[in-house]
Amino acid sequence: MALARSRSDIELVTVDSMQVYRGMNIGTAKPSAAEQSEIVHHLLDMCDPDDDYTVARFQRDCFAVLADIEERGKRAVLVGGTGLYLQAITDDLEIPARFPEVRAELELEPDTAVLFARLEGQDPLAASRMEPTNRRRVVRALEVTVGSGRPFSSFGPGLEEYPPAPFPVVGLAMERVVLDQRIAQRYEQQMADGFLAEVQTLVDRPAGLGRTARQALGYAELLDHIENGTPLDDALETAVTRTRRFARRQQRWFGRDPRINWIETDGEVSANALAELARGLID
Repeated sequence: MALARSRSDIELVTVDSMQVYRGMNIGTAKPSAAEQSEIVHHLLDMCDPDDDYTVARFQRDCFAVLADIEERGKRAVLVGGTGLYLQAITDDLEIPARFPEVRAELELEPDTAVLFARLEGQDPLAASRMEPTNRRRVVRALEVTVGSGRPFSSFGPGLEEYPPAPFPVVGLAMERVVLDQRIAQRYEQQMADGFLAEVQTLVDRPAGLGRTARQALGYAELLDHIENGTPLDDALETAVTRTRRFARRQQRWFGRDPRINWIETDGEVSANALAELARGLID
């Protein structure tokens, strides 16, 4: 936001797989209504939470938004941390087709651990990139691997292949202990802001939440509390642990990308100072 405030021509394009869902605001740290009215944001609230927004859909939507921003003489700044979504733009990824019959067969297996073990055998590289309990991603990787006859990991550049990015990429680096503290503090603040009530409201919708939205960090754990009676403290502890693990995977994902210009922060550096450093890289 500080970077966008410093220039009148900047519009922000969100690269976040969960901020696309309407009503999922507190738990995704979506920009507030005031922030959205101050600075133009794109790709927020793209669909209802019972929909399944895909990386292919994001890629189409994002390229259309970027073309529109350029045509109007403005400058786009992509923000967010969903690695695959960002890679879909920087690397113009080949998005594999869908194979509904294969997916239907895979969904008959209720144990995600069994499916993950199968993925490890057929595409260990893809398996190494995802959380074993993320059923949606595990099923999708197997669907593509079985349906296309190609490993899911073969779509798009490999781990060591980084084509030139079409724009400068800036990342914030933070010590693990500081990041872990920030994650716990963020959940405390989100709960104080009404996160549990937000999830209850989503559950009470006639259409409920779709498969993808139900797996969002924090939401999955609060759903477990609401629907299965898991004690709230236990659910939050699981959410913090799961989010920290996700942060580790993000650090590995982005850390091996040589195109990223890293800015070190201990969590105390002001937003304006970070914006000044970022501006020096993109100007």
